[in-house]
Amino acid sequence: MTLPGLRGTDHIGFTVPDMEQAHAFFVDVIGCEHIYSLPARESDDDWMRTHLDVHPRAVIREVRFYRCRFGSNFELFDYATPEGQAPQPRNSDIGGHHLAFYVDDIDAAVDYLHDAGVRVLGDPTASGAASAGQRFCYFLSPWGMQLELVSFPDGKAYEEIAERRLWHPAHPAD
Repeated sequence: MTLPGLRGTDHIGFTVPDMEQAHAFFVDVIGCEHIYSLPARESDDDWMRTHLDVHPRAVIREVRFYRCRFGSNFELFDYATPEGQAPQPRNSDIGGHHLAFYVDDIDAAVDYLHDAGVRVLGDPTASGAASAGQRFCYFLSPWGMQLELVSFPDGKAYEEIAERRLWHPAHPAD
């Protein structure tokens, strides 16, 4: 049994420390499109805890939605909470995460990030095993969120044996 009606990922939501800084980064540096915003939400009952598992007096100052070309949408939250906020988790922390962006030319994308003053973690690295054919490189948002560039212009090794292939320019008929 699986989740009834599952179609795929709709959006990825995360909290940022400064909405204007995050907006500038995702729109001006990454190239996402701001789709719409939602107004503040607060509650003087238990709605926030019941529905979002946050402090009942937490306030969502704003929510903004972004679209980045052909990938999932992003939902950015700006919270104020009486209990304070934990620091940005690293990949090795429980709940650690990263967003990966597919690019056609990873070397050009890394050069662009360097020119934009973005902290890039190392050089593009070739993957192996089932991910052979891919190169990746991590970078950080201004607030330390981990992001990744990936590129596999000729596909990844596992796609040759996978029952279901992801659509990819290297295999447009699939």
